[in-house]
Amino acid sequence: MAFIHFASFANTHIFEDENADKPKVRVGKFRTYPPRMVPHFNFNARNDCRNLSEALDGYGTNEQCIIDILTTRSNAQRQEIAVQYNLILLGRDLIDDLNNKLGGKFREIIIGLMIPLKEYLCKELHKSLTGLTTDEDALVEILCTKTNKEMAELIETYDNLYNRALVEHLCSGTGGYFRRLLIMIVTGSRDQSNVADLILAEKHAVALDDIGKGNLVADNIGKGKLVAAEEEDVYNRILSHDNFALLRKVFVEYKNVSGQTIEEAVIHDMSGDLKQAMLAIIESVQSTAAFFAKRLFLAMDGIMNKDATVMRIIISRSEIDLGLIKSEFERLYDRTLLSVVKNKTSGDYKHVLCRLIG
Repeated sequence: MAFIHFASFANTHIFEDENADKPKVRVGKFRTYPPRMVPHFNFNARNDCRNLSEALDGYGTNEQCIIDILTTRSNAQRQEIAVQYNLILLGRDLIDDLNNKLGGKFREIIIGLMIPLKEYLCKELHKSLTGLTTDEDALVEILCTKTNKEMAELIETYDNLYNRALVEHLCSGTGGYFRRLLIMIVTGSRDQSNVADLILAEKHAVALDDIGKGNLVADNIGKGKLVAAEEEDVYNRILSHDNFALLRKVFVEYKNVSGQTIEEAVIHDMSGDLKQAMLAIIESVQSTAAFFAKRLFLAMDGIMNKDATVMRIIISRSEIDLGLIKSEFERLYDRTLLSVVKNKTSGDYKHVLCRLIG
């Protein structure tokens, strides 16, 4: 799998209007957005069920009605709609009806909205591990941005859905240092104290600097000189165990000690899946919203065109920090996320994304 690092996309000309005559001027002022989707104020599950039933029955499907309802309710409200739909319509299942009546990416994103978030992310993990090839990008995006509590919930849900431990599936689907890092993250070893000890930060920065001198951390033999196992464990242990506040201090101290940023060191000293995982941790520690904004940028840049990534981020972050992601996207690329989605997607799929983004 070819990886493209975020830093290589500083030039955002791909989002310029084709007929633009003048260069865009950055003015340094960007909008702020509501931080997240909130539950619908005048929510009535039974009314929504009746309207959805009418939209799905008959010869034609009223896609706009489906979009209007399901993109403006919270996930919890959608679960209540699904329960009421089954009761009112005597056993009919809303997801089954949506599956039968809708198609393509429109169906995929609507079904994604109807699944409880923990189950949705577990289904994405399972899909990433059971395809023809492992989707390392999706594993990194989902696993490297979770707190211990969120990870524990994913582990429990995954086991319930598939009767298989997530750790065991990761062991069979990944390998090398990348697998070792993911296992350390999944086992929930990260410190949750949020205490940033300056002395410890300096110690860890020096340890990371020592590892980087003359050594190359790689995923497979032949990509470069492999560091000793105990040295590789230093990287894994610090980035998977230290709390985020401490890691931010470590990154500052690392630059003081080494003269380069931790991102520059990882890009230079690592390769493959491990490098992408390390960069994901570093970038999400510094700004989770910026991390996801960059992921969205890459997914719509015209090279990767990964609709699955766009759907996953918009669905999973809509009730967490989508407003912050929109602000970071505009700050980084001088384009609104909404304008790019309108330009890069089409049909009912586009209408759903636009309603969710707002």
